[in-house]
Amino acid sequence: MGQDGPLARLGLGCCVLVLLLLLGGSGSPGTRPPARGPRAEGQGPAGERAPRGRAGYEGYEAVKKHLGAVGALSKQYWQYLACKVWQEGCEEEKEEQREPGPSPGWSLPLVGQDYLEILSAWYCSFGKCCETGDCRIVNNITGLEADLSEQLHGQHLAKEVVVRAVQEFLQSPQPEKALVLSFHGWSGTGKNFVARMVASHLYRDGLRSDCVRVFISLLHFPHHKYLESYKAQLQRQLSETLQLCRQSLFIFDEAEKLHSSLLDAMRPFMAPYGNEGQADQQRAIFLFLSNLGGNTINEVALDFWRAGRAREEISMELLEQRLRLELQEPAENSYAHSHLLRENLIDFLVPFLPLEFHHVKLCARDAFLARGLPFSEAALDEVARTMVFVPKEEKLFSAQGCKAVPQRINYFLP
Repeated sequence: MGQDGPLARLGLGCCVLVLLLLLGGSGSPGTRPPARGPRAEGQGPAGERAPRGRAGYEGYEAVKKHLGAVGALSKQYWQYLACKVWQEGCEEEKEEQREPGPSPGWSLPLVGQDYLEILSAWYCSFGKCCETGDCRIVNNITGLEADLSEQLHGQHLAKEVVVRAVQEFLQSPQPEKALVLSFHGWSGTGKNFVARMVASHLYRDGLRSDCVRVFISLLHFPHHKYLESYKAQLQRQLSETLQLCRQSLFIFDEAEKLHSSLLDAMRPFMAPYGNEGQADQQRAIFLFLSNLGGNTINEVALDFWRAGRAREEISMELLEQRLRLELQEPAENSYAHSHLLRENLIDFLVPFLPLEFHHVKLCARDAFLARGLPFSEAALDEVARTMVFVPKEEKLFSAQGCKAVPQRINYFLP
């Protein structure tokens, strides 16, 4: 813990002991203070504290005995927590526990183990105290759904599919295989944004979590002549993360640039689980982010617009079928030459639709709000007009999506 370790431990110890005394002193199931009526028998005027008669004496003795038991219980709580968090004095604690004899603290009807779990979870919320990082898994599906609904614009299909797929996978007692989602669409349509959202709502540390690994094709696997080395390294990293965490998230950006042999190297981690216990021990979610299929998705969106139909009428079945056909064509892309599609290891091909003018304005609004800057409707219009829109005739879709919007607002600041 560094040079500040003793002071930090002392401060934490004081806080925990005060909390324990408050918890212990508040009573417990099966013990209650003497009943108080408007004027209990033998009680003097309001504000008079001295116990009178036998009833007052017995109440005093009960409180004294209870406080003594609470003190013993608080000491054992502290010893347990120190052992669990800092691994200090564990052997001595175990030796003391082996000695026979009743323990007044633990004999109380208080559920001591529940208090200890609450305290250890509270401590873990400030730092990594567990070996695997699992104590910082939050799986906040409600927050994920709310934030995607508020901040992801123009992507009704991606919102629905991602939330439903992740929720069903995490709630399944024994999933058959890892969850594999492949995001497709033009740059700037929200693929990376959704991947970050998933990480931040499943793990307290988001992308910085030890249970989350991000791979960028041209950064981590730039040279094809080192493919064998990359394959071994990738498999080792996947295995280590799965062993470290009971729930892992793997994100592959620029997935269309991954060599097919690298995708095949991941096949054992995506295939159906070999035994019943593996699903509970090594749950994994794979997210592939790719620009492949962007033109196909845009053509469908343009056809709906020309036909006067709302983009919200575009169905998942229509786009996923078109995407699957395109990815299976014998072209120079890694998906067509890998086992992912042929063995149906990808659960959903998630389409990201091209963004229109009013979607870009919403992105500009979010960028102003994120920086705490004032804005007007005219300013949002001006930011959106600086973007390039295609096709040439209709100028309907932003060629860059919302990718450059945060930088564009700098030109409209006073």
